[in-house]
Amino acid sequence: MSTPRSFVLTGAVLLACGALLQAFVPAPLTRTSAPISSSNLPTAAMSAAALVAPTAAHAAGEGSVWIPALSAVGAGFAIGLAAIGSGVGQGIASGRCIDGISRQPEVADDLRGVLLLSLAFMESLTIYGLVIALVLLFANPLIK
Repeated sequence: MSTPRSFVLTGAVLLACGALLQAFVPAPLTRTSAPISSSNLPTAAMSAAALVAPTAAHAAGEGSVWIPALSAVGAGFAIGLAAIGSGVGQGIASGRCIDGISRQPEVADDLRGVLLLSLAFMESLTIYGLVIALVLLFANPLIK
């Protein structure tokens, strides 16, 4: 019974991956030397900007504000994503623990101990995000 279902699901996943591959990977050009058209210009401009950005970030002189600015953005992302991830994880773990205690009240002490230990580990990941943010803001190794 489960074998036909697994074949069907495997086929569906392969078809979906094939559709995604065709959607995101451009087909090769039929002509060998295609002239530069207006549709290729935004791609070329983005490629040039991506190649120039590291050079601009490491530009010499006091006028360069790229590294401190991008460090502040990175610090914001680090602490924001760490807090969101930890908050969601703690909420899910607490909810499951409450569900378990409501179903079997006799194991409440065991579940509570495991919950507090797992919450401490989750909170430590948030503290790592805070440390990364503080390093990017105050002890950035990219700034001389």
